[in-house]
Amino acid sequence: MRVPLSWLREYVDLPATETGRDVQAKLISAGLEVETVEHLGADLKGPLVVGQVLTIEELEGFKKPIRFCTVDVGRANGTGEPQEIVCGARNFSVGDKVVVVLPGATLPGGFSISARKTYGKVSHGMICSSDELGMGDDGSHGIIVLPPETEVGKDAVELLELVDEVLDIAVTANRGDCLSIRGVARETAIAYGLPLRDPALLDVPGPNAFGYPVKVSDPAGCDRFTARTVTGLSPEARSPIWLQRRLQKVGMRPISLAVDVTNYVMMELGQPLHAYDRHQVQGAIGVRRAQEGEKIVTLDGVERKLHAEDLVITDDRGPIGLAGVMGGADTEIADHDPSEEGAGATTDVIIEAAHFDQVSVARTARRHKLSSEASRRFERGVDPQAAAAAAQRTVDLLVLLAGGTAEAGVTEVVAPGAPHTVTMAADHPDKVAGVTYGRETVVRRLQEVGCDVYGQDELIVTVPSWRPDLTDPNDLAEEVIRLEGYENLPSTLPRPPAGRGLTARQRLHRRIGRALAGAGYVEALNYPFVSEQVFDQLGLEADDPARRVVKLVNPLSDEEPALRTSLLPGLLAALRRNDGRGSHDLALFETGLVFQPRDAARVAANLPVDRRPSPDDIAALNAALPDQPRHVAVVLAGAREQAGWWGKGRPADWADAVEAARTVAREAGAELDIRKGQYGPWHPGRCAELTVTVDGAERVVGHAGELHPRVLKTLGLPARSCAMELDLDVLERVGDTVPQAPSISTFPVATQDVALVVDAYVPAADVEAALREGAGELLESIRLFDVYENAEQLGEGRKSLAYALRFRANDRTLTVDEASAAREAAVALATDRTGAVLRG
Repeated sequence: MRVPLSWLREYVDLPATETGRDVQAKLISAGLEVETVEHLGADLKGPLVVGQVLTIEELEGFKKPIRFCTVDVGRANGTGEPQEIVCGARNFSVGDKVVVVLPGATLPGGFSISARKTYGKVSHGMICSSDELGMGDDGSHGIIVLPPETEVGKDAVELLELVDEVLDIAVTANRGDCLSIRGVARETAIAYGLPLRDPALLDVPGPNAFGYPVKVSDPAGCDRFTARTVTGLSPEARSPIWLQRRLQKVGMRPISLAVDVTNYVMMELGQPLHAYDRHQVQGAIGVRRAQEGEKIVTLDGVERKLHAEDLVITDDRGPIGLAGVMGGADTEIADHDPSEEGAGATTDVIIEAAHFDQVSVARTARRHKLSSEASRRFERGVDPQAAAAAAQRTVDLLVLLAGGTAEAGVTEVVAPGAPHTVTMAADHPDKVAGVTYGRETVVRRLQEVGCDVYGQDELIVTVPSWRPDLTDPNDLAEEVIRLEGYENLPSTLPRPPAGRGLTARQRLHRRIGRALAGAGYVEALNYPFVSEQVFDQLGLEADDPARRVVKLVNPLSDEEPALRTSLLPGLLAALRRNDGRGSHDLALFETGLVFQPRDAARVAANLPVDRRPSPDDIAALNAALPDQPRHVAVVLAGAREQAGWWGKGRPADWADAVEAARTVAREAGAELDIRKGQYGPWHPGRCAELTVTVDGAERVVGHAGELHPRVLKTLGLPARSCAMELDLDVLERVGDTVPQAPSISTFPVATQDVALVVDAYVPAADVEAALREGAGELLESIRLFDVYENAEQLGEGRKSLAYALRFRANDRTLTVDEASAAREAAVALATDRTGAVLRG
């Protein structure tokens, strides 16, 4: 909503020194969102005067029509001689009054005017259009032509009200009253503590039997309909300059006098109006729901097929307007055509000022994709009591400006209704804000808003008709708090109850996040929505459980209607996006929920709102939800270690993904078994299957390794990208999070190295497991430090695995024989299980 400060001052006596910035600060403090203050004419400097065209000479020989004009500007040029000006516009004639800018002036945008030679003539100034003066669109598409009675030589800056300040207010959906000068003036008056001159306080005649006939068939859709008639409008009457300028300042284009007046009153009072050409309306005006399939041509020239829920205005022919949205072309106000004396001009009009149901108007506007100034106001709530005053204001302006005659007939159809009242404890705002306002302050602030307040400890508040958003005690409390000033609320830190903190699950998730961040990973949070095609891209089998998804009834995007069963789609998309933007060395992680549908679908019951749900209610709700285990996943690409003076870098590989899984398992206190695996998006030869023992049974909790080249190509990922995903809930279940102090022995360690030759397909993890088991309790640690393949030395399809075994006893120094015996036992078991042979 654009609010000119000059218009606002008509209803509130603001101090003369108050600027738009000052008013902006006050309104923001009162809770209105004033986005900008536009300074109209701030860089405009005169002389800018009214001139009369004396002669026009058409210049020939140019690509476009050029005219050399002499213009009488009175004594504004200091000589009284006609001003010679070159102009290319065609919409003015000899004798017209125009706006002339003289040399030495500066137009908006810093455009300086001086005498200059152009098209073979010297132009001493310029004849101005509305765009050149920063006035906006006036519909002329050319030079401003002023009324004939305008005085020559008059200051055009003052005449056209070119200097002003305009506040641009972002009105929220609940404050429809502020979509009018009246509403903003009320807020301004409250903010400054000044009286308001309410423009809706008019003497309005009561309804009588002589008004234009109106029949409302749907009182729920239209609870108030006022109709007034004005006859004898002058076809030549045009909107005065002040009216046109005010419409331009609020962002509307002047059209014709009757239409401009209805728009002006709408912006002034917030009540949308519509003017019908009386001679085009056939029979009584009606308000009803449309019949399915009915059609109407609206004012924008589009034929629209109506829906049965659309509320329409009708006459004997059928629909003549979409109620609260846009009128029909059949009853459009016809403007005077100067080329044809009075032909087709509207001289008698019917003024409609009605109150329509905001939900119905909103649905109709969206259904037909037809948003208008009227629908914006009805959607947010219009003051029903303002309809009669708005109609009277429109009639008064038409009589004054167009020489019309107001007929005595007044039609007013009103559905029965009562003011809305709210009961509220006098100290309720105190409890909401945590500040003691007191009853007197609460009552005073509510009365300033327009409420009638009765009662002592319990207040009975009758809300004003222009505030339909005030429906419960919290709304009233908000009014008190905002008017007292949000900035005056004290800042206090909440005091959490003692003995509560993070749960064990939350602490585990935080430890895992810190551990992965410490290992060089960056956390990425992704949307939990996926398309079902992503499972094909990941290479999952047709019967894979991950393909069973929970689908959303109303998804944000039709392309992603399902909830994720894996964290990898989102992380891989983040990897691809970052790689495409030039970040090629990436290590990302995410912890989050995945969603797995239950075998039996259940419908959740509606929980009570008047009390806390019982444990049974909450259990039933949880039972209707899908299983939501928490997973952790990482993805890697590019360099894992950067090259520098310290040495060569190293690219990320499958071992980094496996190590990330070990890092997570260590934080969970779980023992993770790693073996060769094959699943979905991972490379079959570089995939580790991650398992734990749950209740004596082995359970797969995830996979890690290098992704399959086919998946990388399909998803557009960098070569050799790696990934890991684990089920955190299972790790938490089997883990022991009790901190274990490290065991420190005072006895020396005995180190034995062993190199075993095995078939190339034998996983190193199997060999390591056999060595660990065979070495027994004396083994402190085992580390694979070399993998060697050479067909000439080892044979085709063979490889050598070299391990460093550390032996130590807690109560003595081991002898060479004891360490050697443990080593030989380890080798023997590895030979038995994997066919390993000591490398000679």
